[in-house]
Amino acid sequence: MQLETESLSILKRAIEKMSEGFESLPDVPASVDYKAIESVLMMAAERMQDNYPYMHPYYAGQMLKPPHLVARLAYSLALFINPNNHALDGGRASSAMEKEAVAEIATMFGFEKHLGHLTSGGTMANLEALWVASKLKPNKKVVASKQAHYTHSRISGVLGIDYQSIEVDSRNRMCLKDLERQLATGEVGTVVVTLGTTSTGSVDPLPGILKLKEKYDFRIHIDSAYGGYFKLVDNLDEEASAAYKLTNRADSIVVDPHKHGLQPYGCGCVIFADPACGALYKHDSPYTYFSSAELHLGEISLECSRAGASAVALWTTQKLLPLVREGEFASALSKSRDAAKQLHSRLASDKRFAVPFQPELDIVVWAIKAESVERSSDLARKVFEEAAKNNLHLALAGLPASLFDQVWDSKSEGSETVMCLRSCLMKPEHLNYIDQLWSLLSQSVDSVIAVHRA
Repeated sequence: MQLETESLSILKRAIEKMSEGFESLPDVPASVDYKAIESVLMMAAERMQDNYPYMHPYYAGQMLKPPHLVARLAYSLALFINPNNHALDGGRASSAMEKEAVAEIATMFGFEKHLGHLTSGGTMANLEALWVASKLKPNKKVVASKQAHYTHSRISGVLGIDYQSIEVDSRNRMCLKDLERQLATGEVGTVVVTLGTTSTGSVDPLPGILKLKEKYDFRIHIDSAYGGYFKLVDNLDEEASAAYKLTNRADSIVVDPHKHGLQPYGCGCVIFADPACGALYKHDSPYTYFSSAELHLGEISLECSRAGASAVALWTTQKLLPLVREGEFASALSKSRDAAKQLHSRLASDKRFAVPFQPELDIVVWAIKAESVERSSDLARKVFEEAAKNNLHLALAGLPASLFDQVWDSKSEGSETVMCLRSCLMKPEHLNYIDQLWSLLSQSVDSVIAVHRA
């Protein structure tokens, strides 16, 4: 395939337009060795050939979604100035664009008021949310499901917060009974609710957790770094849809625009429902803030220097593709969801595979049926390798063998984990490629099983 380059002419015109804002300045003579630059750039281009084809529909493995064309252009445009959104002095226009873009995301989640900003990614965004929670609920535990992202346990360790894992149900969602047992101890200050786990795309039961909040005193932090934008789609199942309808009742929420938001890495976002949280960030560094009495983003962020280009890219993308239900952006997400449902349907009706549950978002997981958990795991690894040879790129995920009790008795097997194949059908194009993906998967499985039987 040929990578898109036609848009570079648009970028050139945009750079010329931006340059008009600096016409009053004298030119600065520059000595540029274009031949040397081209030489090393070609070296980099050759090195970059050693990558999986993340941009192609045949890549259906990890959470790697290509940024939208307009995001790439806007990011590149901003780099010619290279603003720093830590302080207004470093990024006047890009700071304003960040505030506008974040406000649109807050509106998407139903927040009437908010305090928020962009981060370098979901890890830093979640760190800030848990840091604020630790200040408002001091000496209290953070709890999250066993399928929550490992970053919560790690962050809690960094912050010196006690952390507790909560059991999951048969669909890999937080178990409400185990959660209430922990809440009854009075030791829990924050419950992390995952709307879209990174392993299976499972959606924690937010309605049930909110009911528990009526009885117990705790904060709700929603980690929707992966799944947040599914708030906009219209083809979720009833339980997932019910959870997304209540995002406005969270105390804080995280989403990663560099996942489903079509942005280049790294672009995360943290939002607090109560703007008063900003007081917790107060610090004294007057050398950073001297040009304006207006709030600087660095005054409500743990990070200091942050790429203003990320804000410019996000703002531009949201102007082209507004965050509204039934819009073009939401429609593309719905296609990813439909692709996952179609792949699951084929897997569930094929005797070669075992599927633990229906996908709630656009992640599908399945095991290879075999005489034992260990053999199934071995076959999954081999299919993963064989599929890659056929240009189909999947992922592997270890899941509790108990999810497949209809296939194996996990207790008698003595193995707690089965290695599964996993697909993140994040690209809307995946919907039109289901036949090709299925053909390549089927071919790969048949080849591996034939060798196994031989």
